[in-house]
Amino acid sequence: MPAQLPVEAISTLSELHPKPSHIRYQYGTAGFRTLGSVLDSVLFRVGIIAGLRSKKLDGKTIGVMVTASHNPEPDNGVKLVDPRGEMLEAAWEAHATNLANAATTEDFINALDTLVRVAKIDLSKPSRVVYARDTRPSGPSLVAAFEDGLKAIGAEGRNAGVTTTPILHYLVRAINTKGKKDEYGVDSEEGYFTKLSGAFQKLVAGKTALPPLIIDCANGVGAEAVQKMSGYLGDSIKLIPYNASTTTPGALNNACGADFVKTTQKLPPSLAGDIKPGQRACSLDGDADRLMYYYLDDQNQFHMLDGDKISSLVAGFIVDLVKIAGLDRTIRVGVVQTAYANGSSTKYLAERLPVRCVPTGVKHLHHAAEHFEVGVYFEANGHGTVLFSPETLQTLATHEPSTPAQSTALNHLRNLTLLINQTVGDAISDLLLVETVLAHKSYSGAEWDSLYVDLPNRLVKVVVADRHVFHTEDAERRLVSPKGLQAKIDALVKRYDGGRSFVRPSGTEDVVRVYAEAMIKSQADELAFRVAGLVYDETGGDPNTRPREFL
Repeated sequence: MPAQLPVEAISTLSELHPKPSHIRYQYGTAGFRTLGSVLDSVLFRVGIIAGLRSKKLDGKTIGVMVTASHNPEPDNGVKLVDPRGEMLEAAWEAHATNLANAATTEDFINALDTLVRVAKIDLSKPSRVVYARDTRPSGPSLVAAFEDGLKAIGAEGRNAGVTTTPILHYLVRAINTKGKKDEYGVDSEEGYFTKLSGAFQKLVAGKTALPPLIIDCANGVGAEAVQKMSGYLGDSIKLIPYNASTTTPGALNNACGADFVKTTQKLPPSLAGDIKPGQRACSLDGDADRLMYYYLDDQNQFHMLDGDKISSLVAGFIVDLVKIAGLDRTIRVGVVQTAYANGSSTKYLAERLPVRCVPTGVKHLHHAAEHFEVGVYFEANGHGTVLFSPETLQTLATHEPSTPAQSTALNHLRNLTLLINQTVGDAISDLLLVETVLAHKSYSGAEWDSLYVDLPNRLVKVVVADRHVFHTEDAERRLVSPKGLQAKIDALVKRYDGGRSFVRPSGTEDVVRVYAEAMIKSQADELAFRVAGLVYDETGGDPNTRPREFL
């Protein structure tokens, strides 16, 4: 007789985690994400979902991360990670949403029965899950609810404790490739720090000493990781953490972090006065998967080096190494962007290598990047990484260089594959990557910035009652609905020199995001707020949340 769901255990524990009747949950790009106070039932059910996902994949280890990334401290969330450290398979996003919204324990068990049958899950298979959380105050109680879910389904859990989202992704892949030909690394935090720091030290050996780097840690879990990484880096670079107060109530992502810098386009107030002209610094977000660089010029003016600038710097460096190694006919380097990419960056990159535009969301970028031998993807918000295809890794491992220059370039490429966390965007891995390129190019922040000049741009959020009425096409660059709104936006854009604007619903909160570009900063601001006004008028939202006209 085939194995059955442990209905009694699920039922008993489910009653301890009832679903709030007034909330509908949605699994999106960031998993489930909302106020931490209403996520108890979701975490319990995700424990069971993770266990079933592992069984479906013959006992491979599934990852679960409890975090809300750059969101305010009261928020929290949870996302599942598939065996190679990648995002959860799309079909299972729908399963997760369905299970999270079952109204009662009975409905939940019926939905589980249906999933087991439809997905053809062999319940006799083992299930293994590794999980972690960030530093949010709601984390411990949510993890406890999640552990009840593991207990209910009989899954074997490994608690990775408090760590960054990228380290959790790393652990998942390392566990599932342990002892295999494609072993990703030692499955521990120490393995992660050793792998990245060792590659970095080899890459910058013999280069001019790098100046100390100020790192705004967003008062999040990245602060702990930066401090640990510093111990592994030795004298290769000095990391100076700021905003490292992980236990101060309300501090997380508050007037600091990568999202603050990108949205406000200014220094975190806590760094003002400590960054000297010419000195570069960077910001992580709350779970350390986003990175934003910046510097002050000789007039103390702020200059932001965002994901587009990082992508351009890194892609150019890799293209040069591939060519010097004599592999440019074998290895095709490509870049993937979203509609948020600055128009100047797209033009700069497209003159040098293939560029693709995809809808916003890591899963879209990651999937598109896999179609290149080396795929570079960075969202403008600073989330991104570089993927090396299995065939490329094999080529790099077996290629025989014919000159000393080829040999050096080849070794650099091999070390880059170790330095870069290829499972997901990783702020710490990415900052070491950026520092590597700057060391090789002998670039200052200003020299890096001068690769191309950003078009002035502005991002505005409009609070709406229902973001789901907004639908897009053309990689989210045009609205399909509400009907007629795109035509109004087009007419408005034509009034501005170099104007470009698009509107898309957030995947994580009830807001619509408006992006605008123009040749002059004041016009980019004006265009953004005028388009935001169109969005607001279309939805008839709360007058208190109407975007202020920037005139």
